[in-house]
Amino acid sequence: MSRLLGLSRTLALLLISSLGLVLSADVDVTFNVANTVVAPDGFSRTGVIVNGAFPGTLIQANKDDVLHIAVNDQLTDPSMRRSISIHWHGLFQMRTASEDGPAMVNQCPISPGHSYTYDIPLNGQSGTFWYHSHLSSQYVDGLRGALVVYDPVDPHLSLYDIDDATTVITLADWYHNAAPGMEEIFLQGNDEPIPDSGLINGIGRYNGGPQVVRARVNVIAGKRYRFRVINISAYAAFRFSIEGHALTIIEVDGISHVAHTVDGFDIYVAQRYSVVLNANQPVGNYWIRGPMTLQHSSDNPNLDTNNVYAVLHYSGAPNAEPTTQADMGPQNLLQEYQLAALVNPGAPGGNAPADRSIDLNFGMDVTNGRLMWEINDISYLPPDLPTLLNIIANGYSTESNFTTTEHTFVLNPNEVIELVIHGSPNGHIHPFHLHGHAFDVVQSMQGPPNYVNPPRRDVVGVSGSTVIIRFKSDNPGPWFLHCHIDWHLEAGLAVVFAEAPNDQRSGPKSQIIKQSWLDLCPIYKALPADQQ
Repeated sequence: MSRLLGLSRTLALLLISSLGLVLSADVDVTFNVANTVVAPDGFSRTGVIVNGAFPGTLIQANKDDVLHIAVNDQLTDPSMRRSISIHWHGLFQMRTASEDGPAMVNQCPISPGHSYTYDIPLNGQSGTFWYHSHLSSQYVDGLRGALVVYDPVDPHLSLYDIDDATTVITLADWYHNAAPGMEEIFLQGNDEPIPDSGLINGIGRYNGGPQVVRARVNVIAGKRYRFRVINISAYAAFRFSIEGHALTIIEVDGISHVAHTVDGFDIYVAQRYSVVLNANQPVGNYWIRGPMTLQHSSDNPNLDTNNVYAVLHYSGAPNAEPTTQADMGPQNLLQEYQLAALVNPGAPGGNAPADRSIDLNFGMDVTNGRLMWEINDISYLPPDLPTLLNIIANGYSTESNFTTTEHTFVLNPNEVIELVIHGSPNGHIHPFHLHGHAFDVVQSMQGPPNYVNPPRRDVVGVSGSTVIIRFKSDNPGPWFLHCHIDWHLEAGLAVVFAEAPNDQRSGPKSQIIKQSWLDLCPIYKALPADQQ
């Protein structure tokens, strides 16, 4: 009997091992990035487009997979940036800060006519993410798309039946003009460029434009759907709701949360929510609503901020738009402070003082005809060599190694870091994103402080009140913190955290540096300015 038990254990181990092999794989993806003509709202323009479509190719993987994303730079249009760097938004990049993407923080860009493969072990991380160019304002021109990492043992698995490519919902602002020209005008002291339309799943309408057939999300009565809603915009926030259906939030920015049911939510640039929708209403067509929120929207007469709709279509319903009133807002709107992380809740360090508290006071200024967003009176400018390269190859280890305009804080390893973010918002809600980490929002824009079970995410809105976030410095690397309104980032609303520089160079958490990554800089530096 004991021999049989031993054999059973052996077989069980073999089965587990084989299951592990099934659940772990190399996921190979190719991005051909070219100046393709697209017309998401019926207006044809050349963009910076992945594989011929906007949004770009959906990347799907499981949580223990390794991504290999081969990026081929085929850009030729001189009116837009021709080099490329891509950020995989929300992925922690443990030991692979070289693959994180921000130009001149984590890498030199890929040059036109060249290629680079991003190799990213997911290390068990799952959730709803996205990707976008992180070179200047290039992603405005179209280099953006969704990235979904599935967890076969997701703690909320019992709450939904369908979770696949058809349940990814992207919200985007879209511009008819090329980004560099708009950015130049903005930085001369003018208002942020206003988009021409809002898109749901890459489809929208603008004033005076064609009546483009709206995007449709198909459901079958009686099924429960996990919709992964992603704001892939450069500027606009959206107020998302689906007519006649409650939405149960189960994931926020890649982090599972205690299920929380609302009628709708505001979603700022780069934020993500997974919501469960129960298709339990009479068979028919229902409005998916995404009115936009942005300042001085009347600057662009093409934009109708309310005309951002798609259709939730039940199988068996007519192929038509809903007949009900479109512009109805949700009643029970999410308040961020009501969210609670599901796994290991609680802010690092509890309510005890953090090991290091950093005060970040932001504001806007126009000096000598140049508009600047600043943090602690410094407007960020990228260095000539990537921060990561300076740490790895040139031994940068202290804050004095970095120039003032690199605005780099050096963090000690494994400390509780508290960021106190506040300032003069100039009418905006600024979505601040931290690379390399998720953080606990211990003080949101509304609600009381919460160190026990606060929301945990990687993008938080900051308006006129003080927002406080906490994270642990347990992931060595140079990590950007910046406003995700892309125009504001380009105006300098950013800092860099050089986390545990010595541990980046050696030890169990040291950075994996590839020769192909080292080769990027000399090729890029040799380019004429118009190709960079």
